[in-house]
Amino acid sequence: MKTRFSLGQLAVWGLVAVVIALPPLVKNNYQIFVVTLIGLYTMLTVGLSLVMGFAGQVSLGHATFYGIGAYAAALLSAMFGLPSWLALILATALTGLIGFFIGIPIFRLRGHYLAMATLGLNVIFSLIIKNEADITGGPSGFAHIPPLSVGGFVFDSDTKMYYIVWFMALATLFISMNVVNSRVGRALRAIHTSEVAAEALGVDANTYKLRVFALAAGFAGLSGALYAQAIHFISPSSFDILVSVELVTMTAIGGLASVWGSVFGAAAVVFLGQFIRDRMNELLEGASGEQEIIVFGLILVVIMVFMPEGVTAGGMKLLRRLRMER
Repeated sequence: MKTRFSLGQLAVWGLVAVVIALPPLVKNNYQIFVVTLIGLYTMLTVGLSLVMGFAGQVSLGHATFYGIGAYAAALLSAMFGLPSWLALILATALTGLIGFFIGIPIFRLRGHYLAMATLGLNVIFSLIIKNEADITGGPSGFAHIPPLSVGGFVFDSDTKMYYIVWFMALATLFISMNVVNSRVGRALRAIHTSEVAAEALGVDANTYKLRVFALAAGFAGLSGALYAQAIHFISPSSFDILVSVELVTMTAIGGLASVWGSVFGAAAVVFLGQFIRDRMNELLEGASGEQEIIVFGLILVVIMVFMPEGVTAGGMKLLRRLRMER
């Protein structure tokens, strides 16, 4: 009997093979960190894809939960002395819980009002961590964060953090795929198509939206906690509005309703961001971070106008069309 593999299964095993084989081939620790950063952003992007692409709810301040997870893990381990693995778990759970309770008043809003409310969350969070310097370190940042350790094993190198980050990223992708292909995923698609029609068919739209928002916040909290334990230092600039714009751009490039597109979107924006930061100062003297947000904004507009399904979904549709024509 011949075993047939679907395209999704091939993508899963291909990604796993690349993740396992990459570190021995890369000698530069900075490049390892860049790929680790792609794994962190994959966790953020896949959660945002569930909220925006499947549930149809606009979230422009997702970096808020990224920052909550990072500062929660840092405070619990560095200030309160909890084991780093326990701080990671508590930070993830706390971020998901905060996302659930924040979603209760926010999801009473619709359309542009919902987008502005989520954007306002990011502004409020940035002001809090900048002004509460006694707790968060203020604009100078929070340093001396202990590395992740489980038992006697310490993740104290870039390669070790790479593997744990991508293990968690693959876990979030697996969980998201199960959500999308379950009854919950069908309910989310119905809500996205028409919330009124979904409720008429017996779908509790508010409950599903809160749950998926809490799940996405939990993914972001996990990513933030791992980020803090990877670089041992965090600052407000890592969780500002620019990061939220980057996350939306990643989701749009990968495809709003594409779980596996999250990996491609994260990789594309991370490499593009590196290129912009390396080249912008050569092209424009005295260029600042404002140039970067302009570039990402333009990319987001172009994708939403010409390829609203995302680069990956649009590319697959184009390939299918060419195959049918052939």
